[in-house]
Amino acid sequence: MSNQFPLDIRQIMEMLPHRYPFLLVDRVLEFEPGARLKAMKNVTMNEEFFQGHFPGLPVMPGVLQLEALAQTGAVFVMSSFDEPLGDKVFLFTGLDKVKFRRPVVPGDQLILNVEFLKQKMNIWKMRGVALVDGQVACQGEFSAAIANKGDM
Repeated sequence: MSNQFPLDIRQIMEMLPHRYPFLLVDRVLEFEPGARLKAMKNVTMNEEFFQGHFPGLPVMPGVLQLEALAQTGAVFVMSSFDEPLGDKVFLFTGLDKVKFRRPVVPGDQLILNVEFLKQKMNIWKMRGVALVDGQVACQGEFSAAIANKGDM
């Protein structure tokens, strides 16, 4: 896809099938083809998950931090093709070396860094690091596959 970077939310929504309350990337800041992508998620008290995680002590669930990194990885993959992928979707196939280093709370800005590791057929492997104020909030390696929606 030929896009101008940075990407705003409208351009991200053209690439990802996710919508509120599950769209977890607000802006794409940088893209280096074949190497990396940097995005951002503003975390606000208005997020639905804070109602139950945890009342009186709002903390962004770690799995949603990983999902934000996966969505960033999907934008990386979609940005790596010259043509739209059409009726395809990007699905997690594995997580490795995941670590959570600090809580993410309302008011934080997650900086989502994804680095390409390798591709084999339709499987892409990446390393992701989510930062808040320059500190690692979570990190890990993940793999995902491009699949046809009709095959699911």
